[in-house]
Amino acid sequence: MTTLLVSQPNFADHLTPPGHPERADRIRAVDDVLATSQFDGLLRREAPYGDILLAELVHDAHYLPQMRHIRPAEGMAQIDSDTFISGKSLDVVATGLGGALAALDAVLLGEADNAFCAIRPPGHHAEIARPMGFCLINTVAVTAREAQRKYGADRVAIVDFDVHHGNGTQDIFKDDASVFYASSHQMPLFPGTGHPDETGLGNIVNAPLRDGSGREAMREAYLDRILPALDNFAPDLMLISAGFDAHRLDPLAGLEWEDEDFAWVTGKLMDIAGRRCGNRIVSLLEGGYDLKGLSGGVAHHVTTLLKG
Repeated sequence: MTTLLVSQPNFADHLTPPGHPERADRIRAVDDVLATSQFDGLLRREAPYGDILLAELVHDAHYLPQMRHIRPAEGMAQIDSDTFISGKSLDVVATGLGGALAALDAVLLGEADNAFCAIRPPGHHAEIARPMGFCLINTVAVTAREAQRKYGADRVAIVDFDVHHGNGTQDIFKDDASVFYASSHQMPLFPGTGHPDETGLGNIVNAPLRDGSGREAMREAYLDRILPALDNFAPDLMLISAGFDAHRLDPLAGLEWEDEDFAWVTGKLMDIAGRRCGNRIVSLLEGGYDLKGLSGGVAHHVTTLLKG
């Protein structure tokens, strides 16, 4: 496999308060582990600055103007109880979007089989009209829409293994059968969505996991619910919301995944991508707030993407 890694030093420029889980140290930890010799085979590219106006593909017309109004010239401003925006945050978001779209181009034009985008802040909680849950724009959703707009993809699948349900991604696509969204997540847990009966037009699959559950429950959820539905959808392209906060070390949740579990789920998704969409996968970093757990999960995820 040819795997593209997209990263950018300015992802550390999005500032959050001291002690906040979504901090610049996260991206430094990811960059450090992916700089080791184990990953010498990666094709590497710096994320370019993207057109943030593409957020309007998934967010309403008031979304960006409201964030520009809230954004301070210096320091930080608070959007909600746990979501912050700083002076350079929108530049960081635009670069994250640019990185995801550069990865999309590389994969759909055949330069790489798959890609991992080491970006922040996360995006899957950002709804049509509301940033929330550390997320400013829904980057994976914009990427899906751009795959449809620019490349004519008919059927885009998004699989989300972050420990928190991607309420924003579900909000955006719940009435659009051309985009499949599947999520494994702890329940009950923030944001409180993701019940199995939330099915959209039949394009939404939610597989909640109980607090304290680990490998056995995760594999059952994927083998019984998510993977069959994904295979049946037969996507042209697969996007992954790759959160690593289901790791047993993570302080914000209570699942018991080990490093190897991220490799297992990645491999199963790659099996379907190989059958259905010519191996085309673009994976975007979402959560993961213990630095050791984040690094280990990312290493196993990217190793699997790279080696197949």
